Order: sequence, then structure tokens, then C-alpha cells
Amino acid sequence: MPNDWKERENLAKIDADIAEAERRVAQQINLIRRMTLKRQETGEATKLLWNYMQALEQWRRHRQLILDEIARQEGPEPEAPPVP
Repeated sequence: MPNDWKERENLAKIDADIAEAERRVAQQINLIRRMTLKRQETGEATKLLWNYMQALEQWRRHRQLILDEIARQEGPEPEAPPVP
């Protein structure tokens, strides 16, 4: 399997991971809102949200590295011919 295919598989996987992390972040934010309305302690829930957000940021950075590798493997875009 060529490397760029593997990188594209990695990209699909990280995109799914990012979507799941975004879903978890949204759920955690909603949970914290509900807890706040009930005047419940939100310290641990907020720490968990922070951890989810940190993981999401790392996955986004990883995604960019994959995109950079795909671009490197594909080489530079050919230059367009000059317009007369």
C-alpha cells in the first residue's frame, strides 16, 4: 500500500476521533450547565472538560501533521501556465 494511502487512512481515523472529541466536549459543557443550574459542584466536571479540550487540541495538531505529510508526498502543485 503506498504511503499516501496509509496517511489518508490515518486522516479518516483522526477525523472520526476529532468528531467524537467534539461531541464529548459539547456533552460535558451541557452537563456543567445543568449542574450549575442545580447549584452542584462543577470542579471535577470542569477538569474533565479541560482534559477533553486538551486532547482535542492534540488531535487537531496530529491531523495537521498528517495533512503536511500527504502534501509532502504528493509534491508541489504544478505551476499554471502564464496567461497570454
